[in-house]
Amino acid sequence: MNFKKLGLLLAAGMLALSTVSGCSGGSSEGSSADQSQTSNGVVDIEVWGTNIGYQPIEKGSKLYEFYKEKLGVGVIHPYVEWNGGTNYLNQLNLKIAANEMPDLFIPQQGIEDSLAKNGAIADLTELLPKYAPNVWEAIPQDMWDVVKANDPTGQGRIYYIPGVVDYGRYAGMIRQDWLDKVGLPMPKTQDEYVKMLEAFRDQDPNGNGQQDELPTGGREQARWMDHLFAMYGVAMFEGYPEWDIYDGELTYSAVTPNMKAALEFVSKLYKEGLIDKESLLNTKDKWDGKIQSDKAGNYFHWVEHGNLILENLNKNTGVKADFTVLPVPEVEGYEGFYTMKRFAPPQWVIKNNKDENKLMATLKLLNNMYDKKNWKDLFLGVEGMHYTMKDGKAVKLPDDKSSQENQILNPYSTLATLDFTIDLFNSTSSEDSKWAIDQVTRNMQEAQKYAKVIAGDGMPASVYDGFPDINNRTLYVEYATKIIIGQYPISKFDEFVDKWYQSGGEEVTKRAREWHAKVKKGQ
Repeated sequence: MNFKKLGLLLAAGMLALSTVSGCSGGSSEGSSADQSQTSNGVVDIEVWGTNIGYQPIEKGSKLYEFYKEKLGVGVIHPYVEWNGGTNYLNQLNLKIAANEMPDLFIPQQGIEDSLAKNGAIADLTELLPKYAPNVWEAIPQDMWDVVKANDPTGQGRIYYIPGVVDYGRYAGMIRQDWLDKVGLPMPKTQDEYVKMLEAFRDQDPNGNGQQDELPTGGREQARWMDHLFAMYGVAMFEGYPEWDIYDGELTYSAVTPNMKAALEFVSKLYKEGLIDKESLLNTKDKWDGKIQSDKAGNYFHWVEHGNLILENLNKNTGVKADFTVLPVPEVEGYEGFYTMKRFAPPQWVIKNNKDENKLMATLKLLNNMYDKKNWKDLFLGVEGMHYTMKDGKAVKLPDDKSSQENQILNPYSTLATLDFTIDLFNSTSSEDSKWAIDQVTRNMQEAQKYAKVIAGDGMPASVYDGFPDINNRTLYVEYATKIIIGQYPISKFDEFVDKWYQSGGEEVTKRAREWHAKVKKGQ
């Protein structure tokens, strides 16, 4: 492994990032699993991944002992601030350059490509079937074919384990109780949807006499308002334009006539006060806070997180809200859908470890983690920390980041199916939260009616190599936000399309279509 070369490749980006954000994941320093084995012969490995504020996993801690007993491997998981993945990637780059790469980790922003090219991560093509067959069998073969097509070395090898979401996870959510209050049916067309927003704005459906309702809204960088674009057939994922078939060819949705029509519609809503005026300023916490304080009539997010919204809203206001799925409103001339991607971002890569014990322990950990017999136990976590027994039933405890260690090996976040997820929610919910879980279960099933897998599902970040501004949506965000708030007329959209193609869009589109052709041929 040429770590020195890899460090040089990453150095410029790391320097810029560290200057801005500093080493805020400070507790990760000195926390590597320095020793290959514990006193009883169990191998410790260091695992990095998403942590949005929970406690780290330290040697001998409760979750460490749980994983050791359940999976046969010791897991050390230092706290690294996630911050949308930005700080995590900064700290990961620093560790890689220092030749201290974690044994198992979640890659970010396509970093797995450069790591694979430099021999820093393990080639899993033969290792998984032999030493982690549960992983190999859990991922559908057609998804492995896409992973092989994404091999940056061009050899059709496997360098990462994909995250799998085998159902439609996203939808617009509507306050059914507000609809009932204003005496309207569930909207089916765009015109009916606009009438509903007007009623939410004008008729005080939350009943507090303040007319502070926000009919709908979203978050900064024109994100998390996908329901407003979905009705125009715009492939969009959490606010990121995606690739789908338009006019018979794989095309970036941001530069299609569909996007132009959608932006014109959203701009009208903004002008008429039908979306939150702070939508393009809202952080996650700010927008969540508005939803959970009984002010938002319609939002877009993961359907299965609805119980958190419902329980927090009830705790904050005393209101037991009723959310239901918004069917994609019909717009003449367009086929609407909520974007579904079976491929979550690459979930795991393994360090190309010279220490055979560490490599075998990492594969053992993955094999046992993907064993369906362990899934419910891994979802529940540590008794007394993550769940409690009540009337003979294991019940998940409320989130408490001050005391709960991070469940980094939760199968729900790596390999999600509809039946498994619904079963987990129903079988581990308390009586107090049953009303919220019942809504979530109903809505998850309903959301499947409007979900469509897009043609660009699984596309590698390498199609954007050399064009970071396109990858980061820089030009799109600038034009989209200015069009929405009325600073630019909709005619400016054509200027955006021209600039996008001239600034690398032509090359990116060529690469994307070549990738799509390769995937269709089945490698």
